[in-house]
Formats: sequence, structure tokens, C-alpha cells
Amino acid sequence: MTDNTINDAAPADTSDDQPKQPRSKGWKLFIRDVLLILLAALLISFLIKTFLIRSFYIPSSSMEETLQIDDRIIVNQLTPELMPLEHGDVIVFRDPGGWLSAAPTPPPQNWLTGAVDGVLSFVGLTAPDSNEHLIKRIIGMPGDTVVCCNDLGQITVNGVPLDEPYITIPADATKATREDFEVTVPEGYLWVMGDNRYNSADSSYHYALDPNGSWAVPIENVVGRALVVSWPADHWTWLDNYPLTFADVDEAKVEQGSKK
Repeated sequence: MTDNTINDAAPADTSDDQPKQPRSKGWKLFIRDVLLILLAALLISFLIKTFLIRSFYIPSSSMEETLQIDDRIIVNQLTPELMPLEHGDVIVFRDPGGWLSAAPTPPPQNWLTGAVDGVLSFVGLTAPDSNEHLIKRIIGMPGDTVVCCNDLGQITVNGVPLDEPYITIPADATKATREDFEVTVPEGYLWVMGDNRYNSADSSYHYALDPNGSWAVPIENVVGRALVVSWPADHWTWLDNYPLTFADVDEAKVEQGSKK
């Protein structure tokens, strides 16, 4: 029986018969390919930035301890157009009116932070307008009744007391936030609060200043939902929306509506 063999013999050397490519033409092809790759990368980066995700930095302490000053976060821009907002989501939004009395100064950068921002900027993910946006947590959705506070100092939503493990309050505080309020969130709007409850100019703060003012955030102002702390590396974490905290809120709203 004859063994099957693979013919791996080298082809006859015909190099002398082949015309040689000019060296200059090879460089032109190389430069063309590099330019095409760069254009493709820029187009992909533009599409990602426009439709998918962006990076923002945190300029203030209003979301501590969840977010620290100078943290970088990745924001999903598919929310709310393609993915619905939920209670507990941490969202980035444009100023609904008078919330940014003065734009915060960008934090000083060391060389490593500057390098990271440079890379993110190159690929189209850094938001140079971070200081023109705000970040808070959704506590009340449209139609919710939000109250502070019950006898235990808890915020209630549709009569459901919230156990909020994400908030920071002073050691001597007796309730979940400084201001007292009872509001029903208008359709198309959100009631948002900072996790650092006594140091956040959020919906409760602006409601106390003017109940007829811009204390609710229009859903159309939402840029997206914050997904993850991306930098610095030792702060890396997914941002939870604590579904157990809000588990009974929607059901309670339905029950309240059926009683009316």
C-alpha cells in the first residue's frame, strides 16, 4: 500500500523572471493602509460615542461613597431610548434648570490620569463637557409619590419604606435626608437624589428652595445610565441599582391607582 504524501516541495525559483515592484510604490501602499485603518477607527469611535457609551469624570462629592471625586465612569447611552430606566439607576443628565449655578472646575490631573483621558479622548469616549452634566440616583419614577420621612427616618415611595444601603449620612442624622417633602412625580419626569444625602443639590434640595421650580428631571434630559467605575483601577466596580430596595414600589403604585 502506498502512503499518501503531501507535496511540500518548494516551487521552482522564478524570481529572476518576475518584475520587481518599485520600493516607492510599496511605501505608498503602506501609508494608504494606515490611513484607511485610522479612518475606520475614527468612524467606529464616533459611532460608539454617539450611540453606545461615553466616559465622564466625577467633579463633586454628592454621590459618595458610591462615587469619589475624580472617578471616571462609563455611561450607557442606549438608556432611556432603547433600554428603560429603573428605580435605583445612577444616571447622568443635563441641567434641568438652575442646578449648575457654577460649572465645577475639572480636577487636577497627574500624568497617569492625563494619559488615560488622552487615550479615551483619542477613541472618542471622553466627555469634555462632563462639568455640564449631573449625576444622581433615581428614587422616584413618573407617577410615584415620594415622601420624607416616616417615623424611622426612611424615605417612602408609594408608601413603601426604602432600606437604602448606598447612602451616606452624618453620624448624628436621624433621617435619610435633610429636607421634608411629599411629592408626586409628574409624568415624563424623575425624582433623583445623591447618595451623599446631606451634601447633594438634588431634587429634595431644589424642591425645598422652590416647590414650583425645576426640582424634577425631564426624562428627555437623561444622557444615559452609569454602568461602571472605570478609573482609577482600585475603584473599579459595577454600579448597582439595588432592585431589592425598590422591589415592592411598582406594585404599591398599581395598588394605589386601583383605589382611586
